[in-house]
Amino acid sequence: MPRRKPTIHDVAARAGVSKSLVSLALRGSEKVSVDSRLAIEAAAAELGYRPNAAARSLADRRSRAIGVLVLDFNNPIFAQILDGVQQVAGAQGYNTLIVTGSADPIRQESELARLLEFQVEGIILIAHRLTANTIMRISDERPIAIITRRDVTGPNIDTVSNDDRSGAIMAVEYLVSLGHSRIAHITGGDNQIARDRELGYLDAMTSAGLPQHINVIPGDFTDSRGYRAAQELLTAAPDTTAAFVANDLSALGAMAAIEELGRQVPEDFSVIGYDGMALATLRTLNLTTVQQPLIEMGRLAVTNLLKRIDNPNTQPVEMRVDSQLHIAGTCGPPKT
Repeated sequence: MPRRKPTIHDVAARAGVSKSLVSLALRGSEKVSVDSRLAIEAAAAELGYRPNAAARSLADRRSRAIGVLVLDFNNPIFAQILDGVQQVAGAQGYNTLIVTGSADPIRQESELARLLEFQVEGIILIAHRLTANTIMRISDERPIAIITRRDVTGPNIDTVSNDDRSGAIMAVEYLVSLGHSRIAHITGGDNQIARDRELGYLDAMTSAGLPQHINVIPGDFTDSRGYRAAQELLTAAPDTTAAFVANDLSALGAMAAIEELGRQVPEDFSVIGYDGMALATLRTLNLTTVQQPLIEMGRLAVTNLLKRIDNPNTQPVEMRVDSQLHIAGTCGPPKT
């Protein structure tokens, strides 16, 4: 016969306290003395008791859960952002439910509907492809924190982002300072983040007096597209000496194509990415990149979201974090 699961009554009997005191202790209430809490925790451990989260949610009328929508799981920067989210959420007694919709807005809406069915108390959007109307509609039901984008605002929406345009300018200015003039840009596709980074590239090239060398190659935020874009670039403009690539994953793909075509990075060709992906900055890859404080962005977003859950009428918060140039081994002066 299967063993009967222990109940809260069993824990109370083992610890010699009331059921209500067990309930308070397991919720972390400060009303429970240290001695009683230790006795209750010991009894629960001995019996193998696990609190029923669903029953507790019904009793409290709160799920103590937040939903997180991530663009996809292929880009490691999202894991870094999620690390920051879960650090703060866990410390505050919240669980996180994570879903992905890839780059398909319809699938993303479907995944958000699932989160709402689970009665999450708030939602974090990371690099999504949702329309402004969809976000505004959802924000009427739940508070929202958006990470990486700042183009959608509303009374129940907080944002955390870096200045993508300024970061791109920083990248191009560094390449110019090394002596490069024929600098191309591999874009990140048709989205606001990529457009801002492209605008930064155009601004920096114009400010440096290099508009005649502007060369924009369509790409996206994947390594495979970075690979193909670099092939297109060196076929069409073989005199190019450097590329600012819209993100680190695409930059790694571009580097693979550049070296397959017989050029060495950075001796023959310089590459700079964007994001500060931990994998890309390891000594083995050593990518020069515009580094965002990814973990901190996750922490800030969930902190703002939890504040809004507790105080829904607070003013929207729009946070802008600073990026910094991480200089590594993929950039050098052009060959003379």
